[in-house]
Amino acid sequence: MGRKLYVGNLSYNTYEDGLRSLFQSFGQVDSVRIITDRDSGQSKGFGFVEMGTDDQARAAIEGTNGREFEGRQLKVNEAMDKPRRDNDRY
Repeated sequence: MGRKLYVGNLSYNTYEDGLRSLFQSFGQVDSVRIITDRDSGQSKGFGFVEMGTDDQARAAIEGTNGREFEGRQLKVNEAMDKPRRDNDRY
């Protein structure tokens, strides 16, 4: 199981293929997902990349965090698991 990375400060014109190409230079990319607005389909300016191994994830963070990509300075770190929303609250 790979490591999921948070990639922030993306250009609104960045596509998953471009992000995949950037991260492939650090190892196996298992998945790429740019988060978009549900209604407009517009990028929210961040996404997630899942790398094949912990070592590849570390190399990707070191190699991309703070790096300029498509005119924006990327913010890359290990993704935190978002707590699930519990709709059964009283």
